[in-house]
Amino acid sequence: MKYTTVSFLFLLLVFTSQAQHKGNYNQSLSRQNIATGNATVYGQSPKHVTPNLNPSSTIIIDVRALQNVKASSYTAIFNVSQIGETAEITNQLMNDRISNIKKELAQHGIFEKDMAIDVISFVPVYEVEVTKKLFSKTYTEVPKGFELQQNIHIQFTKTQQFENILTACAKNEIYNLVKVDYFIENIAEVYKNLQTKLLALIADKKAYYNVLGFNLKDYNAIMGDQKYCYFPKDFYQNYQAFNSISFQALKKDKGVTEVKKQTSYYYQPLSYEKYDIVVNPSILEPVVQIGMEIKLQFTPKPKEQKTEPKVKTEIKHKYYVISPDGSIDVKELNTDN
Repeated sequence: MKYTTVSFLFLLLVFTSQAQHKGNYNQSLSRQNIATGNATVYGQSPKHVTPNLNPSSTIIIDVRALQNVKASSYTAIFNVSQIGETAEITNQLMNDRISNIKKELAQHGIFEKDMAIDVISFVPVYEVEVTKKLFSKTYTEVPKGFELQQNIHIQFTKTQQFENILTACAKNEIYNLVKVDYFIENIAEVYKNLQTKLLALIADKKAYYNVLGFNLKDYNAIMGDQKYCYFPKDFYQNYQAFNSISFQALKKDKGVTEVKKQTSYYYQPLSYEKYDIVVNPSILEPVVQIGMEIKLQFTPKPKEQKTEPKVKTEIKHKYYVISPDGSIDVKELNTDN
């Protein structure tokens, strides 16, 4: 009896442990990135439902192609602000910072020809001066200096150089990275390559329908096509990965002081599931995604109805009148009445 009781307790503990594990395995985790849909809960596979086929007399050929293209060059844009007591001092301080950046980047293969300065604003800065009188105060704006804002455009060709650019800017107290633009030189060749591959795929599909017994020459065709180009800056998503449970607060019976949660970003390119052709599918770094789609719709030609000629039979009746003297007179019988 004692042995049976111990076995029962052991099985109960195992079952409870498995049940607890399974509950944590399937439930929605208390993480912001999963709650917002940026990640899939482990153990919850998305359900894919195969749509039912609906046969139709209309034949549609819809083909899509996508090509991942690595940028041939990049341009990083930094915003820098400088203040000074006079216009000359402000301009000199700005030039000194930019000169230091140029010297630093020249050691990494980025020279002055790869940089451009875009002046945004150069304005005086005012402060409010308070003048106290016997029964009142006067607030007067007086100039205290100048503020110069510029954008620094830095062009580079290798992604490894971007780290050197960030380091050089940080050494000169420039932290405001506005954006990074991607450029490709041979975009026309990319579109031509996609077009060639799509035309070959359309020819294969036409041959496939021909084998099935559908001669597309007996169909009227209409078509539409489009092309597009997406850059990485449009495909960054954000999430917050955190857990708000505090075991230390539970032990000390104290409340939880909430802090600002860090927002993380990641690159999420276009999915390949809707594409028939993907060129360079495996990517290591953010790329420019260039796509093209061609859609053909074939509807049966209306059958020609042959009109048979109408044959009209007309019979003209005649009668003969024989006189007593033997002469014959021919008369036509009027049948219209």
